[in-house]
Amino acid sequence: MKLFTLPNFITLGNLICGCLGIIMVLNCEFTNASIMMLIALILDFLDGFVARLLKISSEIGKQLDSLADVVTFGVLPSLIIYKLLENSALEPSYLKYTAFIMAAASALRLAKFNIDTRQSDSFIGLPTPANGMVVATFPFLINDYGKLGEIVNNPWILIGYVFVFSFLLNAEIPLFALKFKKFGWKENQMKYIFLLSCVLLILAFQLAAVPLIILIYVLLSLAISKKTRK
Repeated sequence: MKLFTLPNFITLGNLICGCLGIIMVLNCEFTNASIMMLIALILDFLDGFVARLLKISSEIGKQLDSLADVVTFGVLPSLIIYKLLENSALEPSYLKYTAFIMAAASALRLAKFNIDTRQSDSFIGLPTPANGMVVATFPFLINDYGKLGEIVNNPWILIGYVFVFSFLLNAEIPLFALKFKKFGWKENQMKYIFLLSCVLLILAFQLAAVPLIILIYVLLSLAISKKTRK
């Protein structure tokens, strides 16, 4: 059993970023925690990319990836929302604990992913890194985006987000995966168009584009699925 492979080391980097992010949230360093999550997102993409490039595949790598993602894209985003709710004027205050519904939904989604044979080349339900990516933008939006930041920081908006995205994580919604077995245009036309759209949206709207990108991702996946079924 090969434990110490390059993809596994990259995955462990993802996990360490999640742990550091948790410490930063507890110290109310929200933007630094978000930066850790964004670094982890890059590592989460790289571990699979490197594994396919080197043709290294193992069951332990698959399990390790999910365990790391539970921490980085399950617990850490939930803790960010929990602390934002704790710092708000939310009444009754115990509603702040609803943030951890998202951590539970993320763990359930990742456990299901590991045994669901339908998800080898695509996803059923929103991937946890996509949810983490949205939450990672919240501290920046709150600090730098005026009215939009006020909307994001509204405790009822945050609670609504938790419930909606907890549902999306485990919904029976087919979503395409940004996995490249080959890099030709014909095989990956939709993926390249989506990635180009992401770049253009980020250039135009900076971090405010991220929630919009996830919305487009879900809608585009539904359109592809509907077209495939016809």
